[in-house]
Amino acid sequence: MAHITANDLKTRGIAAIEASLTGGRTEAVVSVRGADRYVVMDLAHYQHLRECELEAALAESRAEIAAGRFVVESPARHVERLQALIADEAAADAVSAAPSRPARASRGSAGKPVKKPARSKAR
Repeated sequence: MAHITANDLKTRGIAAIEASLTGGRTEAVVSVRGADRYVVMDLAHYQHLRECELEAALAESRAEIAAGRFVVESPARHVERLQALIADEAAADAVSAAPSRPARASRGSAGKPVKKPARSKAR
């Protein structure tokens, strides 16, 4: 796979991409400060990948239906079910995000707070 640096893009612009996608290459990696960050590709290759992704999603949906993992319901019931799921998730998030109780002060045998002695400064 071809590589393009961010500096090449800055100085050469689209010509850097076109040069990287010659000779049958359909994609190139763009590196920023030495780290691979982006991929640029020929539009036809992108469309092919997108088509493959949609075909995979369709196959997954067909497998779910064949296995009986689906729900038949009215649009109104569907919205109600989704709202209930969202409310359940929000409640679970609120519980997990609740602050923990602050630590209690140390108590002596009389039930009164115990004061810690002041530290002496070492000289």
